Amino acid sequence: MTSLRKTIAALAGTTLLFGALVGCSSERSDAETTDAASDTPLIGIAMPTKSLERWNNDGKHLDELLKKIGYETTLQYADNKVDQQITQLQNMINDGADVLVIASIDGTALGPVLQTAADKKIPVIAYDRLINDTANVDYYATFDNELVGTLQGQFIEEKLDLAGGAGPFNLEPFAGSPDDNNARFFFKGAWDVLQPYVEKGQLVVPSGKGPATLDDWTTIGIQGWESAKAQSEMENRLNSFYTDKKVDVVLSPNDSLALGIEQALSGSGYTSADWPIITGQDADEANVKNMIAGMQSMTVWKDTRTLGDQVAKMVGQIIDGQTVTVNDEKTYNNGVKVVPAYLLPPEVVVPDTIQSLLVDSNFYTADKLGL
Repeated sequence: MTSLRKTIAALAGTTLLFGALVGCSSERSDAETTDAASDTPLIGIAMPTKSLERWNNDGKHLDELLKKIGYETTLQYADNKVDQQITQLQNMINDGADVLVIASIDGTALGPVLQTAADKKIPVIAYDRLINDTANVDYYATFDNELVGTLQGQFIEEKLDLAGGAGPFNLEPFAGSPDDNNARFFFKGAWDVLQPYVEKGQLVVPSGKGPATLDDWTTIGIQGWESAKAQSEMENRLNSFYTDKKVDVVLSPNDSLALGIEQALSGSGYTSADWPIITGQDADEANVKNMIAGMQSMTVWKDTRTLGDQVAKMVGQIIDGQTVTVNDEKTYNNGVKVVPAYLLPPEVVVPDTIQSLLVDSNFYTADKLGL
């Protein structure tokens, strides 16, 4: 970044403190660009899709934060299409982005375009999903993803009294999209808790889809985290392996998959009398409503507002030439380097804590959830 840009960014930050700053346009155009505006830092935000509620919320929140600071932004969603995301990133680079914030679709596919960014000395922050197989990712901001899975596994362990020797119970495990680096961490956290009970026979997997090793997690991964694919997979398992038995518990790594699983169970005639334990993640509105209705047992809430807040701080530190704050420099090896990371803590939400955690924090209004 030029010294002029640093000066302007510093002035923008000072102005913000006095409440006088007005957010800039989200796009640059020849008609709108002045000499001053052209030196306003431009932040490229690449999100994977609008099809999941959380990415809409993440993109909107981060975009608003960065505009409030005084930066220009370009926010793009790629419809879960890798080529589309690569094109969007190339356009951001061509437009003169000063920082790229990327929630990748395929964490292994961005090497060439990020080399182009590196050639132009554009720093890259991986947002929630680690970008792999490239040296050209500077920072990673996410939640403690393995802890997400651990919390899900511990919830199942406690609810079924597995530590007390109870069982056997019929378990059906699911994993996230094989091209999402986070999915492995989610599954590892949960499977480290649950696999010993599978080995002891307290948890039985009638479908046979209990990975023998952690490296086999992709065999039960649902591509693209799609609800419809999870529903179809659950329907297949129910029709093939549960004609004479019932599911007791389903390990679902996130709410999108849980929604499809719940639809499959409902369509197969499950009721409140035999409804299984179902885990989730993200506190999506539809799933929170299902929790209220007794159709989902828990969700691991990652308050993505705090993730956006942290990334906005990191962007500001980069723009101002400051040391970027991280709290993990050991865990996230992307195959080429250990990426310095900032990890945020997730939190378990159950029906009894929806009000205190999700409503009282203004994540949702009571009216929106029908409370």
